[in-house]
Amino acid sequence: MPKYVYQNIATGEQYEFEQRFSDDAFTHHPETGEPIKRLIFAPAVVFKGSGWYAKDSKSGGSAAKTESSGDAAKAESKPESSKALTPETNPLLE
Repeated sequence: MPKYVYQNIATGEQYEFEQRFSDDAFTHHPETGEPIKRLIFAPAVVFKGSGWYAKDSKSGGSAAKTESSGDAAKAESKPESSKALTPETNPLLE
């Protein structure tokens, strides 16, 4: 469940609550009843490791060339049973 940070309007004190996405934002503290407002923060996403962008998202690199030549070899070595079924290739479909 996501955690949301709220701030007390009068004192500035901050609180953290777990809520569902479908739940409405709190307007008052659930225990004390004091008025609070939800604070907006950037999501906590951290990408760690080396090369995740260079290997996964880059276009036109040497990896793309080896994959495309490998795909052509795979396509040529497909057995007859993997061809598309059409009325020309299968008389039962007529």
